[in-house]
This record gives sequence, structure tokens and C-alpha cells, in this order.
Amino acid sequence: MKGLILSGGKGTRLRPITYTSAKQLVPVANKPVLFYGIEYMVEAGITDIGIVVGDTREEIKNAVGSGDRWGAKVTYIPQEAPLGLAHAVKIAEPYLGSDPFVMYLGDNMIEGGFAPFVREYQSGGYNCEVLLKRVPNPQQYGVAVVEDGTVQRLVEKPREPISNLALVGVYMFDHHVFEAVNAIKPSARGELEITDAIQYLLDHGYHIHAHELDGWWFDTGKMEDMLEVNRLVLDSLQPAIEGYVDSDSQILGKVTLAKSAEVINSVIRGPVIIGERTRIVNSYIGPFTAIHYGCTITNSEIEHSIILENSQLLDLPGRLESSLIGRNVEIGRSPIKPKAYKMILGDHSKVGVL
Repeated sequence: MKGLILSGGKGTRLRPITYTSAKQLVPVANKPVLFYGIEYMVEAGITDIGIVVGDTREEIKNAVGSGDRWGAKVTYIPQEAPLGLAHAVKIAEPYLGSDPFVMYLGDNMIEGGFAPFVREYQSGGYNCEVLLKRVPNPQQYGVAVVEDGTVQRLVEKPREPISNLALVGVYMFDHHVFEAVNAIKPSARGELEITDAIQYLLDHGYHIHAHELDGWWFDTGKMEDMLEVNRLVLDSLQPAIEGYVDSDSQILGKVTLAKSAEVINSVIRGPVIIGERTRIVNSYIGPFTAIHYGCTITNSEIEHSIILENSQLLDLPGRLESSLIGRNVEIGRSPIKPKAYKMILGDHSKVGVL
């Protein structure tokens, strides 16, 4: 089998972070979300992987490279505009050929990956297999009506929900899917919908198998979901203290500290991960926090947050929590009078003040 990872979206719900970075490269537990998807593929025995890329193609290429670090071979497939998931399949046909493949949305994360489902698909003789998850807000997803494990009907973001089983961002197809994507028409929003392609397969007698997920699944397109999946992944990490911790500091619970990181006169209460060349001084880092490389945290408290690389948090008067801080950000107490909040914020920023 081959793999197809979609990595071309604009990430509008994570702005302003995604004005300067691909949404699939925002890290969870200090690892880009996209890297988890590549690992899922390799764990499933799939090493020939195509990545569909858009405006952020160069950044994706620079981060992923040839795929050698995972023992994979990566091919990049340019998509000139985000015209739908089925359009991504359509333009990938020259790469995929007649091979069955797994399509994975590069900003999704699934507990435990999808290797068992790939094996199920390979042994089941299905034309397509979809993963489903019960959700409280099905109107925001493509949903499926299922009877006895077989999909009967699919609808993209229905106004009146016909089911609470949402399509998870993992699909397995054989070559018949190209018949479908070349036959369907764009939806009202101008996209070739994968739900329409799968419905075409259903209508033409192909066998669509459904598997309902027991574990967690997240589309990491929103900050709240990023923080929640970061919490879940951190809680599953094995602790490893490789950096320097002075005698006045306390390390409690599951903490991963990179080799060149330093903790001085501070309390770190896990689960926490701290990246290389980061210094924590006179501070408290609370549970479910990921701090990337090259950061400086001084005289501050942080909890349940993601701090991206090369950022500085200095002398904060209150605890920072439930926050996503971008790259090269500086947050500190201003010594200049009159005292006031002084900020430079991009579009779509959100700030809570005491």
C-alpha cells in the first residue's frame, strides 16, 4: 500500500500562528503534528508516502525532507488551491496508480495510530474503509449512516444531522476511487467532497466498510483541540531528565527535559516536556505544558500551555495558562511608566488580561 497525507490547508482557525507557519507543523509535545501522521504510516508498514502540499509547500519540504529519518520515501504532490479532499485524491492519481492507499489528513491525530485498521482493510477485501467517531456536533463534519458495519449513506456537514458518526481523517481506498473522483461534481462550496466520492462508490455497488473508533481523535485546527491533544500525548510520554537541574529545583511527575535544557531554582510539575537550549529560572511550570527549544522562562508561572521555539516569558505578574504562544514571542513586565499593557498583536489574536 501507499500513503497519501494531505498537508495543504491554510489553517485559518489557528491564526495568527499559521500566518507564518503551516498548521501541520505546529507541535504537539514538541513534535510537529504532521510527523505523527508519518509515524502512523510507517508503523502500519507504509513507507511510500505522497504528501499533498499547497502554499506552505517549501516549509513542509524543509521540515520533512526525503523521509529518510522515518525509513520512508516521500513524494510531494502540489495542489494549486484547496479544492477538496476528493480533488487531492484526483491529482494524486499519477503517483498512486493502481495501488491501494491510506489517505490521512495531516492535521489530525488518533490515539495509537491506524495500523490495526490498515490490516483490517487489507484482509477484508473491501473497496474502501472509513473510520468513524461519535461526536456531539455532527453538523461540523461529514457523517455516515451505518448498518451492521456497512456504510449506507454519507452527508457532508448536514444541517439536520442524520447521524452522530463523524468521518475521521483516515480513509482506505482501492483504485476504484479514481472512477468516483472523476465522476462527481463540485459541491455548493466549490469543492470535490470526499463524502460525495464515497457515496458514488456506494451507489455503484462497491463495498464500503466502517470501523468506529474507541480511542480519542482530534482535528488539531483549533487552539482548544491543540491543547487537549497536547495534554493527552504528554500524559503518555515516558519521563527522561537529560538536561541540568540544580539542587534548588524540584522535578515532580512525568517530566522530559532535553540534554541542553536547564532548570534553575524552579518547580516543574509534570506531565511536562522542555526542549533543547531552554532555560527555566525562578519559575513554576505546571502540568500539561510543552516548551519548545531555545526558550527562556524567568520569574513566571505557566500551566496547560504550548510555547513554541525561541520565545521569552519574563517576570509575568500572573500565571499563564491554557495558551498557545508562537515562535520568537516576547512577553514580559514593562519597567516603563506609566504602567500599561503594551502589545503588538496580529490579526485574529486572542488575549486575556487580569
